[in-house]
Amino acid sequence: MMISSKNLCAIQFAYAFHSFEENFETLQQLILQTPKDAIVLAPELCISGYSYQNMDQAALFSQIIIPKLKALSMDKTIGLTLIEKNGENFVNNFKLFHRGENIQTRTKSKLFTMGDENIYFKEGNLEEINILEIDGIKIATLICFELRFTKLWEQIKGADVILIPSFWGKLRKEHFETLTKALAIMNQSYVICANSVDDTMAGGSGIITPFGEAYRDDSRSLISAKLEMSEIKKMRKYLDIGLH
Repeated sequence: MMISSKNLCAIQFAYAFHSFEENFETLQQLILQTPKDAIVLAPELCISGYSYQNMDQAALFSQIIIPKLKALSMDKTIGLTLIEKNGENFVNNFKLFHRGENIQTRTKSKLFTMGDENIYFKEGNLEEINILEIDGIKIATLICFELRFTKLWEQIKGADVILIPSFWGKLRKEHFETLTKALAIMNQSYVICANSVDDTMAGGSGIITPFGEAYRDDSRSLISAKLEMSEIKKMRKYLDIGLH
């Protein structure tokens, strides 16, 4: 089924110093406010944060809430990352839920060494960064630090919507906003970026159009815009860089 228009929603809230239960309740309430059939993105590890001292508990809580996330996705598409365990290793997994099912799981492949991610997490396979089609919409994901690697931009060339779940620091706020906007313009696609608004985090969540128009508001927990497939087709036809 081909969709010509769809709501896009970016969620942002502060979660680093709240309990897993509090964060899930916040996330759940915000998801319930999004329109039916929307594509919804939440920030990186928005349930647990980087709980290096409580990794086992975080992984266990992820398993507890997965059925609830499936239920929340019965009439929409929801993306976020969760701490999970793969064998003896902890991983930062992006999960995409759609119509009550977990249709994609991908492990973050570029770990941020300045934040010690490489010490606590096992990196994923770069080849898993690809495009998934839902209702005729091509969707791809780059997780936080992966955004900085233009080689990965090449792997998702031609996506209609690119999801960027992030936990991006305030000192590099301009980098985050510039890179997400550049990705939308370069790929002539929509970008949904969702970031934490904790005190040390950059915020900057929002939706960027194929023309580079950015809808952002750090004061809001929920930012929405409309995807119009005709806008993608128009950009790719009249500014032909080989994507149409």
